[in-house]
Amino acid sequence: MAARLKQIRYRIEWLAIKSLTVIVPLLPRKGILHLANVLGSLAYRADAKGRHTALVNLEAVLGESHDEKQRRAIAKQAYRDFARTMLDQFWSSRLTAENYQDYVEVHVEDAEAIRRAQETGAIWVTPHYGNFEWTSLLMGFRGFPFTVVAQDFKNPLLTDLFRTNREVSGHQVIPQQGAMLRLFKTLKNGGHAAFLTDLTVKPSRTATIIDCFGMKTCVTSLHAGLHRKIKLPIIPGYTTPLPDGKYRLNMLAPLDLDSEASDQEIVQACWNVFEQDIRENPAPWLWMYKHWRYRPDEGGEKYPPYAQPSSKFSRLQEDLAQQGKNQSEDGKKV
Repeated sequence: MAARLKQIRYRIEWLAIKSLTVIVPLLPRKGILHLANVLGSLAYRADAKGRHTALVNLEAVLGESHDEKQRRAIAKQAYRDFARTMLDQFWSSRLTAENYQDYVEVHVEDAEAIRRAQETGAIWVTPHYGNFEWTSLLMGFRGFPFTVVAQDFKNPLLTDLFRTNREVSGHQVIPQQGAMLRLFKTLKNGGHAAFLTDLTVKPSRTATIIDCFGMKTCVTSLHAGLHRKIKLPIIPGYTTPLPDGKYRLNMLAPLDLDSEASDQEIVQACWNVFEQDIRENPAPWLWMYKHWRYRPDEGGEKYPPYAQPSSKFSRLQEDLAQQGKNQSEDGKKV
């Protein structure tokens, strides 16, 4: 009986999302913008748990430069921007390689490096900032078909629906299981892979710890490991929402990395590219996400209340510190 009810619930969820894929593309851009502001404002009021997470995150990061009223305004706008991202996930079916430039301004820092990457393949990184879904989508229309790792939904019908949406510009979305090998083969053959660099993960062999707004966070190091093995460039980028309903696609210059850089140093370099821009225009970041789930044994007073001590996190910190010490000593010997 329980299994039957689950199947019915899954079908209802699928019908609800499927209806959005039909209705949302019928709306004009101004309609999308207005609806996103309404839905985002409602979500900000209704989602007490997420709102609290956003506000404690903002207090930890911007508490010294922004008062409570300003932080609440940023959190509310973050909900609006995220609602716009979700609506545009479905509205994007109207985009094509011929018309996408009507909805985006493209800024390229190093056009020659981007041209070379199209021939050789590259590793592309972005944070949960602005419309991170469109960042990938737009690059597909520009001739860069990505292989993207995405977490499956509990409802497999939704997984298929979102995969179809995300692959509309030529990408390939793959599950987490066996992803490392498939990404390696893709990049080895001159392909492209994309990663969200601020996704918090559990301490493990494929994770590292970086400084994020002055606090330690545990994120994936998969893209760094692939870079060290294959030596393809790492190119950062992000998409900023504009007031008129358009976006600005920022394609930044490839990272200038030392050939002996560790995974931790590479991942830190990826984040450093984005941090100042997020600080200057904070609302488009996903503040309602728990970016700092773990706190160190010492100096954890600044962290949001949800951050908790973790023995695995502490061990990973110690391991990384020892690796850094060994690397430094090896450098001195050379």
